[in-house]
Amino acid sequence: MSDRLAAHYPQGPREIAALDDLDFIAREFEPGQYLLREGDRPKYCSFLKSGYVYRHKIVGDGGRQIVSIHVAGDLVDLQNILLNESDHNIQALTIAAVLMVPIEDLILVATTHASIAKALWRETLVEASLMREWVANVGRRDARSRTAHMLCEMAMRREHAGLGPRETFDLPMTQEQLGDTLGLTAVHVNRTLKALETDGLITRNKRSVTVADWRGLQQVGDFTSGYLHWERETA
Repeated sequence: MSDRLAAHYPQGPREIAALDDLDFIAREFEPGQYLLREGDRPKYCSFLKSGYVYRHKIVGDGGRQIVSIHVAGDLVDLQNILLNESDHNIQALTIAAVLMVPIEDLILVATTHASIAKALWRETLVEASLMREWVANVGRRDARSRTAHMLCEMAMRREHAGLGPRETFDLPMTQEQLGDTLGLTAVHVNRTLKALETDGLITRNKRSVTVADWRGLQQVGDFTSGYLHWERETA
């Protein structure tokens, strides 16, 4: 966690020691297992060591909207630390290894060390930026563009997390889950992925995706990476 926060805001030796001294609970979640349910009182903030988890909302008719996907190295539920009740669900997408720190302990180090507080604040601001992009993607791009955009984002985030090059990656999601992410039916997702293949932008082998034309996929997806706000990390 200290490396993640130091990427957002510089941390000194005292701050890094305080973060490293936090009492984490290590847990492994199976695919489909809930880390947190809507209506629960949050007790922990989770750091994702490996695997994927996702956050989602269930609407009145039982439909599900996936609102974010987290990769290794993400702080999964930081936005819950000052709220009394979770307003969404957090669920493992794959086998996920998680370090869980009590919220009270995280709040204490943040109130004691200003640079830690600033890093946590910036983490939530970047997460909000991703949420805005997801809203724009589902609300204003057509099926082809929003699918291409999602593939570009996942490829870049995985690469940034050190999980492999953006040109080839595993997308551990069913077409139903992709549909719930993109606001499409599973059938429409299947057609759209096939169309991207036909256009020579990607190839697929089960859940493995190879980007054959990265610049073309970016163009179709109207994708630029500015909303990921990695400029501090690369400066």
